[in-house]
Amino acid sequence: MSDDQDQPIWTRPERPARGPRPAYSRARITETAVAIADAEGIAAASMRRIAADLGTGAMSLYRYVPSRDDLVELMVEHAFGELDLPDRPSGDWRADLRLGAHRQHDALLRHPWLVDVLRVRPAFGPHQLRYIEFMMGSLDVGIPIDDIMTYAGLVSSFVTDAARDELQWAEITRRTGRTEAEWMRANAAYVASVVESGRYPMMTRIVRDARRPHLPAGQRFEHDLERVLDCVAAMLPPA
Repeated sequence: MSDDQDQPIWTRPERPARGPRPAYSRARITETAVAIADAEGIAAASMRRIAADLGTGAMSLYRYVPSRDDLVELMVEHAFGELDLPDRPSGDWRADLRLGAHRQHDALLRHPWLVDVLRVRPAFGPHQLRYIEFMMGSLDVGIPIDDIMTYAGLVSSFVTDAARDELQWAEITRRTGRTEAEWMRANAAYVASVVESGRYPMMTRIVRDARRPHLPAGQRFEHDLERVLDCVAAMLPPA
């Protein structure tokens, strides 16, 4: 592999300085790939399928996007480009982290494939770097950079896990026709037997006292996010 191919796709020239005008662009190929992945999963977004949707041959697209890894990097970067964030933090770290969390959450729900891709792809394109700068910059309040990374990562990881749970329930509902609330009702007799056994005090408290499992997904996300931000606040120096 050449040194040029070792570099991230967004740092490589999209077209030679000379020659005929290209028929396609990375942006168009990426947008087509994202649309396919949103509808059918990332595995469906092959070069062959993208080419078919564009009305061309797969080999012709490799001139623009040389590899599958390059394509996925561009797709991730495209998704992060949708995050509508200010150019810089406002100075209110909690409001800024809340905003960034909501923008990330929205993008993950729009692009379900992104949840799993982010787990294994740490590359940092310009849009991803902008998100990192905003989230970590929000916490630049006189604490070590390692702590900033930890606290920003805590928020981002929570958002990813919350979105994964929502997407999994959506898939279960699609596959079975049964919503989360309907699943809980269907398992009521078993849960009652767990409570009556007296062996599971924490589960008994959840069944009898907890409100969180009965909240709609959006409200549950809001509730949990505020608790995560409370944890971050407890670790920051007094204002």
